[in-house]
Amino acid sequence: MLANFDFQPRTRTVFGAGVIGRLGELSRELGFRRTLLVADHGLVASGHVQEAVSPLRASGIEVIEFHEFDVNPDTKMVEAGRAFAAPLEIDSIIALGGGSSLDCAKGINFLLTNGGQMRDYHGYGKAREPMLPMIGIPTTSGTGSEAQTYALISDADTHVKFACGDHRLAFRIALLDPALTISQPQGVTAATGFDAIAHAVETFVSTKRNPLSALLSREAWRLLEGNYERVLSRPDDLEARGSMQLGAHYAGMAIENSMLGATHARANPLTAHYGTTHGAAIALLLPSVVRWNGVVAGDGYAELLQLSTVNDSSSDPADRLASRLEELATAGSLRNTLRNAGVPSADLSMLAGEAAEQWTGQFNPRPFDINGALEVYQCAY
Repeated sequence: MLANFDFQPRTRTVFGAGVIGRLGELSRELGFRRTLLVADHGLVASGHVQEAVSPLRASGIEVIEFHEFDVNPDTKMVEAGRAFAAPLEIDSIIALGGGSSLDCAKGINFLLTNGGQMRDYHGYGKAREPMLPMIGIPTTSGTGSEAQTYALISDADTHVKFACGDHRLAFRIALLDPALTISQPQGVTAATGFDAIAHAVETFVSTKRNPLSALLSREAWRLLEGNYERVLSRPDDLEARGSMQLGAHYAGMAIENSMLGATHARANPLTAHYGTTHGAAIALLLPSVVRWNGVVAGDGYAELLQLSTVNDSSSDPADRLASRLEELATAGSLRNTLRNAGVPSADLSMLAGEAAEQWTGQFNPRPFDINGALEVYQCAY
């Protein structure tokens, strides 16, 4: 029997090489006149901030730039953005960059329009006032945040990530320009791309999946798995870049409709305690999670393998998929064990306790608790 679902697309998607040039036109359509551009310092250095500012100013839109945040934006960074923007009477926000820029922009929007602190919005649907209209422009092919109504913010004191979501937080427009991703360093391409791959895999077998999310997950997997190695070996290949960006976007849409699973639940404590890059943490854990889930998710993994560029039917589908994911992680020069990542074995029980409390774990196809978390950490060690 097909699962019930309620799909409410709220974001217009504009895709194509060079569409950053339409930013002024699109912003005017939404009534932007005085906008806050949220982008990290790296985007200034790469020239992408200027690529965004030029068409905006040519369209008569005043642009105020905010760059004072870092990867994994935390509650203090978001509050700094709010304090900066509060007296400026902005009427809109444009987020340019990777997931950090997009999440920081979303957090600033929460506090500017609804007040309080980020912790007040932990969960979903806690905003009471309308939010400023936003445009999201990803420059990585990773989080798919431009397709989601959640912001992931780290607690500045504990470094623990928490999700704040609301339907009002949806970007009005997601502007996908694969030419913006060419300037990414190889390591960023590898880590963010693997994160997107994990989104496709986890959403496809989550307990909240539905026919629409499965459609998005399958197409995301096909695009990402088929182009990940290609984009690493040929960084200037615009077609491969476009396929990766679309794949990441589709996977983000799948997350919005089906959530994630145990891999992300286990990855977040690694980032909190050791500063492990999110994509690198995902690469350390996803193959072990797939093998652990195999007893209940094997049929789903077999279906993904049918779309894979490498399909050996000689063994268990979970093991085959895990092996393929290990090949992809190796292609991206991502660490393959927790030991190699410098995680002390004595910390595994502590990490398992924290992973078991992560929200995404409840959507994992195999029931997930502290014992399961410890088992996977041990397998990944």
